Amino acid sequence: MIRIIPTIATFSILTVLCLPVVLAQSGTGGRAYRPTPYQRIYNPKTVETITGQVIAIDNISSVRGMSGGLHLKVKTSTEVIPVHLGPAWYINQQNIQFHLQDNIEVKGSRISFAGKPTIIAAQVKKENQILKLRSDDGIPVWAGWRRHQR
Repeated sequence: MIRIIPTIATFSILTVLCLPVVLAQSGTGGRAYRPTPYQRIYNPKTVETITGQVIAIDNISSVRGMSGGLHLKVKTSTEVIPVHLGPAWYINQQNIQFHLQDNIEVKGSRISFAGKPTIIAAQVKKENQILKLRSDDGIPVWAGWRRHQR
């Protein structure tokens, strides 16, 4: 029993000392990234790149309780498809703005949203500008963004 107490104490101290390292490596300040139901529909297996012209720009709140999202309607050579970019508050803080008739290239996940084909954008190119929106596995770049702006 006397040998067990120092072992438990040593293990406890090492655990407490290692905790900040583990939390720092998570990159989220100890809080795990938890995608919303909307973010879970991004599918890395359906990523494709489309090119076309912006024919509509909408600020839409498509999921209850969510802030407005910026959506583009893009006309390609074969279809007109909605492109979901991300929250308007985030997009409006970036150095790239979208206008009607802009020619763009969109890399993103083709999914079915409200029963219609839709692209959830991971990256949008306009001329020589690139707007990065999601990682390769679909995690939004704005996840934790507000925390870093303080």
